[in-house]
Amino acid sequence: MVQLPTISFINIIDMLVVAFLIYKLFLWIKGTRAVQLLKGLVVLLIATTVSNWLGLYTFNWILKSIQGMLIVAIPVVFQPELRRALERLGRGKFLSRQLVSLGEEDTTRVINEIVRGAMVLAKNKIGALIVFERETGINDYVETGVGLDSLVSGELLINIFTPNSPLHDGAVIVRNDRVVSAGCFLPLTEGLNISKELGTRHRAAIGISDVSDAIALIVSEETGSISVAIDGQLTRNLDERALREILAEMLHQKTMNQVPFWNRGS
Repeated sequence: MVQLPTISFINIIDMLVVAFLIYKLFLWIKGTRAVQLLKGLVVLLIATTVSNWLGLYTFNWILKSIQGMLIVAIPVVFQPELRRALERLGRGKFLSRQLVSLGEEDTTRVINEIVRGAMVLAKNKIGALIVFERETGINDYVETGVGLDSLVSGELLINIFTPNSPLHDGAVIVRNDRVVSAGCFLPLTEGLNISKELGTRHRAAIGISDVSDAIALIVSEETGSISVAIDGQLTRNLDERALREILAEMLHQKTMNQVPFWNRGS
């Protein structure tokens, strides 16, 4: 007769603590690009297991060799995330509550406020760059600006981008229904097929859409035209209706992606 191992009260506490820390870790990295890196690691581990099971020994050896290199590479790849984790731990914010996702009604309100503000900025030829965070976290760029955590409104955006205001030169980053940061620095696109008439705002908008799934809205200071950058592609000269349709399609799509599939359509 097989004797089952006994589990003491201390063992239960130990498992609960580890489970809680793993849970908080996953909540924390949900707002960073580390999510995509972890997905890649999971795919690699699954491929290694399947190749071993199917007897693909050469392919399995290659995958195991890659895993060995990752032991050295992971600290380098995850350096920004590890640095922020230690900083948050030092500030006592590692266990803080994460932001919740928006409902469809709140998303519609945010779109209305953004469009209203963008049209006023365009009419007055006031340059602006507004970034909407979606699934891929862009905390690296949020931290380059000035934290605001203010409710999205057309008036707030107009005040931020008014010439000679302290934050008008950088980008505004919107997460859910909050302007989380303003005056942010974004990566410029490395693409070579960019029109020379496009300025720094447009290049930064394309750049952030290259490295994430964020949506970037640009108001040209020279012409007052409105453009949107998505997945490294720039759509220019949008009117109010076209802008509203693009934002509604992309941001409502984000809302649906965050709803469990069994609740969709209900």
